[in-house]
Amino acid sequence: MKKLSWFNKVVYGFNIMLILLTIIAYVLPFLAPKAFPLLSVLTLILPLFLLLNALFFIYWLLQLKRQLIFSGIILLLGITFINKFYKFSSNEVKTEEKDFTVMSYNVRLFNLFEWIEDDTVGDQILSFVNEKNPDILCVQEYSENANIDLRVYKYKAVFMEGNKIKTGQAIFSKFPIFNQGNLQIKDIGNNITFADIKKGKDTIRVYNIHLQSIKISPDVNEISEHVETINKNKSQQVFTRIRDAFKKQEQQAEVLVNHRKECNYPIIIAGDMNNSAFSYVYRSIKGNLNDCFEEAGKGFGQTYKFKYYPARIDYIFADKRMKVKSFTNFSEFQNSDHFPVMARVSFVE
Repeated sequence: MKKLSWFNKVVYGFNIMLILLTIIAYVLPFLAPKAFPLLSVLTLILPLFLLLNALFFIYWLLQLKRQLIFSGIILLLGITFINKFYKFSSNEVKTEEKDFTVMSYNVRLFNLFEWIEDDTVGDQILSFVNEKNPDILCVQEYSENANIDLRVYKYKAVFMEGNKIKTGQAIFSKFPIFNQGNLQIKDIGNNITFADIKKGKDTIRVYNIHLQSIKISPDVNEISEHVETINKNKSQQVFTRIRDAFKKQEQQAEVLVNHRKECNYPIIIAGDMNNSAFSYVYRSIKGNLNDCFEEAGKGFGQTYKFKYYPARIDYIFADKRMKVKSFTNFSEFQNSDHFPVMARVSFVE
């Protein structure tokens, strides 16, 4: 430290602060948000911490300074997190007749309230679904008021609420559904639904999740303006809203985890988690299931239209008794604030 210039001492100070924040972010997936609600927000920006640590590592490396060791160790410890954010290669396996596909899509009410200035959005979504032709389709923010015809699916489990405009979730299946349910928690927005599906001799339980929203705009500029307004009014801060949402998500995750313990069928969980892959909620819900993106995805796996940041908050998890053969996030299809995701899986023989 004595051999560092005054500028490098300042840089090193920021480097140490970043390392401490990164360590906290590494630990947070193992700690319930209700115990450390405000700190849990750090899990949303862990990829940024990893990037900054890499820049500090390069900075010290170019100067041949031993301070690079600390950032280097942090990056090595974070290797397991990188695959949750970016996949360098896809492990796709050839398709077989026994395979089946699962799609998850938050359709934003099929643009019922015209957030996008295009009155054909609903029809475009329908055409996309028909083209990809998933065997099981999990829809979040579903509404029959949009009059989107999904009669190609013989079986469905639909749960909606509301007065004039009913909204909710739906599971559509080409295979028979013989049992279904809703795990709605009172006073918490969004919910979790499930359907038991018979595919030949096999039975699958599919959970369609839509956890409490943190209600952040996909436009960074709008967020900045909103924060300024909040500061002026001295009312609710963005961090407080996120913290409260994380608490509610934790409750929803607990209900799901307890419910699936009673199920002996192979499980698929699909939907909009409204949280990152570095969170306690993600870790709880994933459990011992496979994250299909980690198994067979490629690139950033972005599922939410957030400016300047490839956010992945929509997931498909598959039982260990299934093999994940491919995973696709359709980030080019921008007819909602979320992008559809689809996995091809098969039962392990």
